[in-house]
Amino acid sequence: MRFRVEGASAAAGTSVGAASTVSDATEVLAVNTATAAHLVTIANSGDTTLGSFNLPGGDSMIVVKGSSDQVFAANVAVTLTPINTRV
Repeated sequence: MRFRVEGASAAAGTSVGAASTVSDATEVLAVNTATAAHLVTIANSGDTTLGSFNLPGGDSMIVVKGSSDQVFAANVAVTLTPINTRV
């Protein structure tokens, strides 16, 4: 997988109130550093859930989202990094 890092990695917030746009990124690398799976949720700027998925323990996924959409996870073991795969 090839991508450019667009900003610092940070622990995911654990509620929609603590969600992040991840530096307004449209592509986000979500990494679960725990052994258990954790739910990752994408919400719009009005805090309405757009979708969610379970990220297996020790796994990673690239999330494509709108720049104003926000991401949060069920556990701070999930880290979020703004990336660009179109390099």
